[in-house]
Amino acid sequence: MILLVTGTQEPFDRLVSAVDEWAATTHDADIFGQIANASYIPKNFNYSRFIEPGEFNEKFKAASLIIAHAGMGTILQALQFSKPIIVFPRLFKFHETRNDHQVATARSLGKLGYVRDVYNETELFEVLNNRSSVHPAPPIGPAASETLIQFIRDFLASCEKQT
Repeated sequence: MILLVTGTQEPFDRLVSAVDEWAATTHDADIFGQIANASYIPKNFNYSRFIEPGEFNEKFKAASLIIAHAGMGTILQALQFSKPIIVFPRLFKFHETRNDHQVATARSLGKLGYVRDVYNETELFEVLNNRSSVHPAPPIGPAASETLIQFIRDFLASCEKQT
């Protein structure tokens, strides 16, 4: 199953519509979408506006591919479960978000190989048509690494010494 995740705070009609358009031409993909308060209603895949956390986790674990906005919660969950994820950031120019922070997130994590970042419908369709080439990043743990925690402790200790 391919799981579409748009987040729960704002509608993301452009992504829902694009996946629906692709689904209309592809008959070999089982797609389920969490579409929140989108105005666009998909015709070619099953969806729910909101999913309870337990059911969401089950769908996430069962998915072979995640398509999502560039929300950090979704990206981190994909990394925790080692799921391949295509990230399609919301854009300010379409009034989908208050600024282009999701573009920065997608680009940075794409360069590091954690996500497959795409920025328009054409790119999304190309990647979906070749989805077997989208691979998961190595899984991460549910908490920060000991190295990061120690770095923060050392930094805070040095700040206390300066005051």
